[in-house]
Amino acid sequence: MKYTVIDPVILDLGVVQVHWYGVMYLLAFISVYLLASVRLKTNTGWTRKQIEDLIFYGALGAVLGGRLGYLIFYNLSSFASNPLTFFDFQGGGMSFHGGFIGVLVAALIFNRKSQKTFFETMDFVAPLVPLGLAFGRIGNYINAELWGKVTTSVFGVYGPDQSGEWAVRYPSQLYEGFLEGIVLFIVLWVYTKKPRPLMTTSAIFLTLYGFFRFIIEFVRVPDAQLGYLAFGWLTMGQLLSLPMIIIGAYLFYKANNTNKTA
Repeated sequence: MKYTVIDPVILDLGVVQVHWYGVMYLLAFISVYLLASVRLKTNTGWTRKQIEDLIFYGALGAVLGGRLGYLIFYNLSSFASNPLTFFDFQGGGMSFHGGFIGVLVAALIFNRKSQKTFFETMDFVAPLVPLGLAFGRIGNYINAELWGKVTTSVFGVYGPDQSGEWAVRYPSQLYEGFLEGIVLFIVLWVYTKKPRPLMTTSAIFLTLYGFFRFIIEFVRVPDAQLGYLAFGWLTMGQLLSLPMIIIGAYLFYKANNTNKTA
């Protein structure tokens, strides 16, 4: 399969450029809002106003946390030498794990206003997120970034990396979009069709996202400025995903040993 080169800029107005990646973020937030509206019909403890506030706070947390997380986790030396690189959003660089932490902080702020508990909010949010992640990975694919390793496999795609070098590579962006996006969405959406113990939905999200990301990192090329961090194969993405797996498994065990239900 050959990669079809797509200009990452949809529209160039001179002063402002509209990028495919930005459009993918917009589609992600729209999908979150639409899915939240569907969940609102079966979650009587929530109001439309609360959902709108939650998405607003969550969007800010995802974008600001994603940018800051990328600079801290993947480009700390550059960020330390020039903190203003934080504002260079068009230069690229977003981290899921940073965005995830940003959403957690946003949820804490939202909870103070809405008087929701932390896991009430996170269990409501968890099924809304995966499709947004899928849109983000499509944006990575369009930008020809975050490719997997060079391969001779029939599952590879012949395309250029960001240096312009063409080779057959694993389309790890699409693997992530499928597993972390579509598969995780289906699992969580079906699981939450019935009332579940508090924390279990959040636990499943943490465990499965962490697991999917961990295994895909084996075929994904690590960031050039970091490389492999331990044992000759462990990446930053895997180091950040391991705590998600452990915490998720613990929360699932704990939730199923209490009588609380969502």
